[in-house]
Amino acid sequence: MLQQRKTLPIFQNIGNSSFLLGLILIITIACISQYLSSLSWVKTTGLSALTIAILLGIVIGNTFFNHIATHTVSGVDFSKNTLLRFGIICYGFRITFQQFSSVGWSGVLIATVMLASTFMLAMLIGIKLLKLDKQTAILIGAGSSICGAAAVMAAEPIVKGQAHKVAVAVATVVVFGTIAMFLYPLLFPYLGLSEQAYGVFAGSTIHEVAQVVVAGKNISEAAASAAVIEKMLRVMLLAPFLMMLSITLAKKGDNTSKAKINIPWFAVLFILVALFNSLVTIPNSILDLINSADTLFLTMAMAALGVRTHLGAIRQAGIKPLLLAGSLFIFLIVGGYTINLGIHHLFING
Repeated sequence: MLQQRKTLPIFQNIGNSSFLLGLILIITIACISQYLSSLSWVKTTGLSALTIAILLGIVIGNTFFNHIATHTVSGVDFSKNTLLRFGIICYGFRITFQQFSSVGWSGVLIATVMLASTFMLAMLIGIKLLKLDKQTAILIGAGSSICGAAAVMAAEPIVKGQAHKVAVAVATVVVFGTIAMFLYPLLFPYLGLSEQAYGVFAGSTIHEVAQVVVAGKNISEAAASAAVIEKMLRVMLLAPFLMMLSITLAKKGDNTSKAKINIPWFAVLFILVALFNSLVTIPNSILDLINSADTLFLTMAMAALGVRTHLGAIRQAGIKPLLLAGSLFIFLIVGGYTINLGIHHLFING
């Protein structure tokens, strides 16, 4: 007898009606979200397509999705899991290792210190003081310390966080990142920073890329440029962060029953893609196409996450996640400002 060929797990459901209908549902939500995010009045709020997608997804998931779940769940879960990983990989095409030159080694050091200190503080406050579960603390810490919702979603496969915990973490990023987006330009006259230094400060402490852009452009194009480059440095740290997180959880037996060290393959590919993008000149037309596809993948993943999130579970999370995110938000402003000043003076005087 001929042996049947095995199908890769990520492709085994392709072709069934649940997969196709679920994919159509998620693509529709993603396209609507991208359209809404392109409207001029929405742009002024700093809301990205990812944020809008999870909000629309939550509305659908808590209204009529239960009536169509059996016909769509396969495609929804494919978007939430597999497309998320593809989106993180493609995110590497937005980054080059040459980008750090405009902010210098001081910018690299600031990004590294901010990530490490913010995440460690999240673990201390979240687990030790607030007694939050480790998954929620890690997800909120990742979102606050690296790149907002994208970092939360990237950390989810490693910590195996439940959908409502991921949604809570994303919600805190949206709330406090949005506050920061409007607050930072108001603080600028009192910070005693140049436009360049302000951009580095904003890029190293504000949650989402879109929020960083708004906070920078409200001052000047120079501030926006420095802010985005510094933010991209934080994004570049996502892959090593994910690998260290995976190794740490594996050693403690938190992410697998056999406690094996499981290096996330999508994080490795993320670094390799960024390296390729640094060494090879890719035509802008192709980069634009890749980045558009990447935005679609991530938006679909956020939409699927929203659909699979139940508001009752979010309500059960209580006030503690907001207290953790709020504490980290205060640290990002006050501690981030102090760290930025300290490292800046170290490099100037050194």
